[in-house]
Order: sequence, then C-alpha cells, then structure tokens
Amino acid sequence: MKFVLLSVLSIGLISLVWAADIRVTDGDTIRIGSERIRIVGLDAPEMNGKCREERRLAQRAKEALQIELASGQVEIVRQGKDRYKRTLARVYVDDRDVSSSLIAKGLARPYLGGKRGGWCS
Repeated sequence: MKFVLLSVLSIGLISLVWAADIRVTDGDTIRIGSERIRIVGLDAPEMNGKCREERRLAQRAKEALQIELASGQVEIVRQGKDRYKRTLARVYVDDRDVSSSLIAKGLARPYLGGKRGGWCS
C-alpha cells in the first residue's frame, strides 16, 4: 500500500495516511476523513453544473485528480479555511502542484479568489 505524506507547515505537523483515505469530491475538492480540502490555485467545473459540457468536464477533472493523487507521494500544505469551513491547501504529488497539472490539461482554470467564470457556452 502507498503512504501519503500530509504536512502542516505552519505548525510543523507531519503525519502519514493511506492513499486510499483520500476521497476526490470533484476537480478542486478532496476529503481526508471528515476534513474537506479545497485545492488552492484552480477552479474546476462543478459536478452538478449548469450544462452537459460542464458536467462532462467536471467528471474528467475528478478522474484526472484521482489518477494524479494515486501516482505518487501527496503533500498537503494547509493555508487556512474558506467561508464554507473547508481547509484551503496547496496539494503536491511528488513535488508537482496538482493545480498546475489540471490547468495544463484544460480541466480547470487558474483561480485565486473573486468572481469565477462559467463553463457553459
């Protein structure tokens, strides 16, 4: 079984969890146990999107994130909480930022806050 390295740089906590403990909600949100983590740096389409194209892209983004997380050592760098009480974090696999990977594949857009664009034509 593969271990995943989780780290909280602000307080120096490092722990190991099983890779199978990470659940992908959609292209920009994961769960580890009861903790919901919103990945910083990207906006992915919504699973219950407004049009068929958005829902199709959302499924592809979710699947790509699952594959990415299963491909190596995962590091989570927490940065606080959002208004929905999700943990905000940068997520890396073998030192690669997963946000950049999904954006490069056209499955997400860069996002650092503010108004987000729609996914439907």
